Amino acid sequence: MTPKILIVEDEVDMARGLQFNLEARGFAVVVARDGDAGYRAAVAEHPDLVLLDVMLPKRDGYDVCRALRKARPTLPILMLTARGQEDEVVLGLKLGADDYVKKPFSVAELMARIETALRRATAGLPDRAEIGGTVVDFVRNVAQRGDRPIDLTPKEFEMLRYFVAHRGAVVSREALLNAVWGYNSMPNTRTVDAHIVKLRQKIEADPHAPQYLLTMHGIGYKLVG
Repeated sequence: MTPKILIVEDEVDMARGLQFNLEARGFAVVVARDGDAGYRAAVAEHPDLVLLDVMLPKRDGYDVCRALRKARPTLPILMLTARGQEDEVVLGLKLGADDYVKKPFSVAELMARIETALRRATAGLPDRAEIGGTVVDFVRNVAQRGDRPIDLTPKEFEMLRYFVAHRGAVVSREALLNAVWGYNSMPNTRTVDAHIVKLRQKIEADPHAPQYLLTMHGIGYKLVG
């Protein structure tokens, strides 16, 4: 299922830029231009995550965040603002925001924050998953295809768990690096690519023509099937 993201942002260029980048990465996107419309969309459209600007017409982001936390307690909310004062960051978090991103921000940083918030929200994933005939048990950390066991490393299990959590959505290299290795870790995106190659050798019938773990050129990867 494709994750749906609601953007509540009154700056037209900012909203369009966010929508373009999110849709390019496989997300479904809904846009609202003021606080009232944002709240209604969050209730009616059932998004998986909200990008919520602080300075909005009709109803500011803090008020929307407070109301959404009551209406949908588990909905991930990332607040966006040009402000930088520490007390305002703290206020947003106290009202229930999951994260706080200061403008200007890089697309890579925002995508990493989004992927992390979605991963936390889907922490209750099934203990088992099937990927093209490969059955993965995330509790015992074992995998097999038919009667043949597959030897996966701990990092490969973590990668598969993350892909299963976002099955059907495009996952950026940066987001995967953040989720599996940690946001401030030393490995770079080439580390991700190297691990993808090894993972395909274990779960794909033909690693050179993958059917399940697909490359989305210039963006990242996507698990299908």
